[in-house]
Amino acid sequence: MLITDPCVVSLTWTLADGQGQAIDELTEPLEFFFGGDDLLPKLEEAIAGQEAGFETDLYLEPEHAFGDYRAELVCFEDRSLFPEGIEEGMQFDGLPEGAQTTGMPPELIYTLTEIYPSHVVLDGNHPLAGVALQLQVKVIAVREASEEEVEARSVAEGAVSLLAAAPPSPHLH
Repeated sequence: MLITDPCVVSLTWTLADGQGQAIDELTEPLEFFFGGDDLLPKLEEAIAGQEAGFETDLYLEPEHAFGDYRAELVCFEDRSLFPEGIEEGMQFDGLPEGAQTTGMPPELIYTLTEIYPSHVVLDGNHPLAGVALQLQVKVIAVREASEEEVEARSVAEGAVSLLAAAPPSPHLH
């Protein structure tokens, strides 16, 4: 079966930064919805019309990956708004209730980057924002998408996608 919109592709990959430093490796195939919200547009473009067994190497500048780093997405919040036991690298969906920062996008995932006795530093940038990426991808399988997957524009299992979210990391949620 050829990769066409909509379908589900099973991929493996190796992901490195622009200098070749390893970031992530997916050795067990994971399913992604093609033609929706699971994959970066440049990756979809590269695999469109291909089939199982196709392999490609991509080099993605930040604007084709997770965007440029935006300093305006960094904010400070009162330490008392967070529970005990927080650690740098933890992530939160949106800002906490009672947040004093205004104008920050509520739909972002914020990474806790620094902890001080009186405040914390939150970063709404994707962890790979501003990073060029080298991506080696292999298409393992292609199948028709279910009605539910088409409606959701994503695979039903809710996999962390390479391309709409951060790659798997022990420091990410």
